[in-house]
Amino acid sequence: MKSSSILSRRLGTAACALLLSMVSGCKDFLDVAPQGQLTEDQIKTDPGAAQKLVDGVYNVMYLGGFGTDVHGLQYVILTDIASDDSDKGSTPTDYGPAADVDNFNLTSSNSIVNNVWKGYFQGVTRANQALEKIPLSPAPDETKNRLLGEVRFLRGYFYFNLVRFFGGVPKLDRVPATSEINDPNLQKRATADEIYQLIISDLEFAANNLPIKGQTETGRATKAAAQGMLAKVYLYQKEYQKALDLTNEIIMGQSGAYGLYSDYAGIWREVGANSEESIFEVQTGVNAACNNSAVNLYVVSQGPRQGGKGGWADLGFGFNTPTEQLANAYEPGDKRRAGTIIFINTAPSGTVLWDGFRIPSKDSVENLRYSYKAYHSRTKEKNCGNNDFLPKNIRILRYAEVLLINAEAAFQLGDVATATTDVNLVRERAGLAPLGAVTLEGIWKERRLELALEHDRFFDLVRQESVQPGRIVPTFAAQGKTFVKGKNELFPIPQEQIDLSGGQLTQNPGY
Repeated sequence: MKSSSILSRRLGTAACALLLSMVSGCKDFLDVAPQGQLTEDQIKTDPGAAQKLVDGVYNVMYLGGFGTDVHGLQYVILTDIASDDSDKGSTPTDYGPAADVDNFNLTSSNSIVNNVWKGYFQGVTRANQALEKIPLSPAPDETKNRLLGEVRFLRGYFYFNLVRFFGGVPKLDRVPATSEINDPNLQKRATADEIYQLIISDLEFAANNLPIKGQTETGRATKAAAQGMLAKVYLYQKEYQKALDLTNEIIMGQSGAYGLYSDYAGIWREVGANSEESIFEVQTGVNAACNNSAVNLYVVSQGPRQGGKGGWADLGFGFNTPTEQLANAYEPGDKRRAGTIIFINTAPSGTVLWDGFRIPSKDSVENLRYSYKAYHSRTKEKNCGNNDFLPKNIRILRYAEVLLINAEAAFQLGDVATATTDVNLVRERAGLAPLGAVTLEGIWKERRLELALEHDRFFDLVRQESVQPGRIVPTFAAQGKTFVKGKNELFPIPQEQIDLSGGQLTQNPGY
């Protein structure tokens, strides 16, 4: 059940983003614009000051739009649109940088990769600032450890996305001292393995210090969130026993706290926010006062776009349109298909969405498929009258994914029975018959269909290629796209960041 107590803070408000300024002279990816001031005396005397530092780290999750980005349109482009599950959409000439990502034509000057780089390093920097100052708080040690755990969970998550986007990146695990602020070593890339070790260390600390669900404010990181994210990291590292043990802790060790939400399509509606399925999601105030606490342009950038004859109010920019290959991948009767994709009806009567909104006909839109998971009703769900800030929580980790991680890890360890049980639980909710025994390909297919348009598919394709080579090139070739092995697994290091580092940052192969 949802709690009425929600972590929902507005990006940029003085109450929640009061962060210490970085020492002047930092390079771009080390620098964060001041969000206000908290003095060390305030932190040392006010037990609530440390909480404000932590809230400022959560606020980074809202970054979006066409500028610095963490979960907005540009994040969608580098995750969904880069994959085989969706295409750029909109009009053919709209937003060239997105088309370059979609077609694997991007270069190091692409603005999207630079804005995502800046967004995630802003998160890392805020986390480091908070980690440095929280120990000064007069709050009890148990409280301080919880706050440190929340921040280290968030830093681990930021770095997990960074290493999946770019490979090895600068390892910034503290606020640089004044004497080392321009140290070239801080500008250089650590190896991907070194970044993964930092992620694991952060998430282990978080798992050991965060409370279980129900013992903290809804929306804050919990023990299960850290365990689930760490299990996912171990899946990437092929540490299957560790991934299995961690997901077992959630499935069996926290029995009753989590489960599959009964209505698949409802997961992404206001009614499904912070349900029993939620392990961690970006909070946007859907159950609190409407105050534009939302990811800028996340919803509207993916909504159906008026075209052709028009005659109705635009719902969005039309980006992130599901591919025909994704639509055809579902079995007959799979409820997830209709819960994932808005299909524009070819009949003159048009398409009626779940809230009664009618899109007149296929001639009135630019594209014939859109993401239902990104849709937010203007009439049946809370909003502030500003389409740029529609308050839809972004689901980062769900119980269904925990089951699928458990299934894949169990299968890789030879336990086909457990893997089959996990997959069949997911299939049952989808309205499908159980499988007799799963295969690895079957687990991966369920993962694709269960998590479609939830921003993991590109990363999954790259990860699965490392397990079973020979899959990724023909997958994209079937869509007329050329994926170059040894290059397109990663995005280019932004040229602006290479220049700001004085050439200390090196480029990824092929760019």
